[in-house]
Amino acid sequence: MALVDSIVVFVVSLLVGALGIYVGARVITGYDDYTYAIVTALLGAIIWGVFGFLFGWIPLVGPILVLVAYIALINYRYPGGWMRAILIALVAWVATFAVLYVLAVAGISNFEAVGVPGM
Repeated sequence: MALVDSIVVFVVSLLVGALGIYVGARVITGYDDYTYAIVTALLGAIIWGVFGFLFGWIPLVGPILVLVAYIALINYRYPGGWMRAILIALVAWVATFAVLYVLAVAGISNFEAVGVPGM
């Protein structure tokens, strides 16, 4: 039963994280594809995990490198360059924060999401 619970939590967290990326991409670039955002969130979670493992332990520089790697992924996946990638990540974070806040207040979920840093 614990495996099923973990899978459900992962999938729901991934979908919430993808929703944040979708909103960010839609607002900043007009890109309208939720499936693309799901893949981006999954890749973002993988990149965040790998770069966090490799560089996250380095004081100050490590977390910055991890964040730059995450934004580089968004820059690669969505049109518009680095500034738009940063804005997509920022809007994604705010949108995910809002959704998770509502879910946490309603007692439905924890304050976590896969694919969006710091959530």
